[in-house]
Amino acid sequence: MKIKDCNSLEEVREEIDRVDADILHLIAKRKAYVKQAAKFKHSIDEIKADERIDDVVDHVRHLALTLGVSPNMVTDIYKQMIEEMVESEIAEFQNAKNF
Repeated sequence: MKIKDCNSLEEVREEIDRVDADILHLIAKRKAYVKQAAKFKHSIDEIKADERIDDVVDHVRHLALTLGVSPNMVTDIYKQMIEEMVESEIAEFQNAKNF
């Protein structure tokens, strides 16, 4: 991974702000795909797919290790994000079934 060599604390903070914006855009993109997934599922149990959640968490945990990022932090973040997105997907699923 290549990062910019900054020349001041201000510049470092500006780059961190850019990274944060990128992260948020990617989270929004992930959520949009999660909402799309609702139209391919047939039940709330299918949405809550514990096996799939475990696979995702295992995958990002392994990726975190390869990138030198705390796997525990990444696990916590993903579990929270997935929990919120599952609720969003359930709402999308229920709305689609009511039409």
